[in-house]
Amino acid sequence: MTRNFNEWLSHLRNNIASYDYYVDFPKVFGNVDDIKIELNVLNALIGEDDIRTKFMNILKRYPETLKCIPILLAVRKNEILVLDDGIDFEFSFKKMNYDAETYATFMEKSGLFNLMQHHIIGNLVDYVTGVETGLDSNGRKNRGGHLMENLVEHYIKKAGFIKNETYFKEMYIHEITEKWGIDLSAISNRGTTEKRFDYVVKTPENLYVIETNFYTSSGSKLNETARSYKTLANEIAPLPHVHFVWFTDGRGWISARHNLEETFDVLDTIYCIDDMEQGIISKVMI
Repeated sequence: MTRNFNEWLSHLRNNIASYDYYVDFPKVFGNVDDIKIELNVLNALIGEDDIRTKFMNILKRYPETLKCIPILLAVRKNEILVLDDGIDFEFSFKKMNYDAETYATFMEKSGLFNLMQHHIIGNLVDYVTGVETGLDSNGRKNRGGHLMENLVEHYIKKAGFIKNETYFKEMYIHEITEKWGIDLSAISNRGTTEKRFDYVVKTPENLYVIETNFYTSSGSKLNETARSYKTLANEIAPLPHVHFVWFTDGRGWISARHNLEETFDVLDTIYCIDDMEQGIISKVMI
């Protein structure tokens, strides 16, 4: 039965975000708790007149407070690179690699002393909680991808497939070849690239390699994704008993509808959430 692209497109959803999509507060609070003691030690600097001297004394007595400094600048790394008067400095905040005086200069020139000395903040624990909340918002893109992955997995299970028995999560091409002896070199550029599929479903007769994504907004990535999956579909089509299935959704596709339609025309196993709700997995994965 020939599907109508425009009708199919009309079923795409605006959103699948759950309440914890926006901020993962347990993660935020856990990250803060990991350095809460050290942050409270550094709280002694807030409002201090001779903040430079006091900081150096704290650093000498409690060197473990060093690990707190990057997050005060919304940085998640243990090393920070700085160019100062033509000289490169690579500050380590895991173990001191400069003297306390040099670290005090870092605090001064980065603006952290000003932040604490002039009561712009009142408590470093509260401040870092805010920083962590802001940084965690950057994880929404990944969480959005995981939401779709989890939704697809729900319907795979609902269709009766069992994890690590009849369906598998995040499998590379070489793992598929090793497990079932299926030659997928046609889609790995003869072994020069390594593709990983979100899910693989194995039935007695067929192998289904699955990609999932959800796009709430437009962007050039959607056109690139549609084109790459069209290529992938054409590469897999000649392989006996191997089928490419793409579960995608989101109103972001409206702006990239033409590229999506090109893929839709060559890939009859592209499905949306509405298709899954109608039991498509049980119908096609046999």
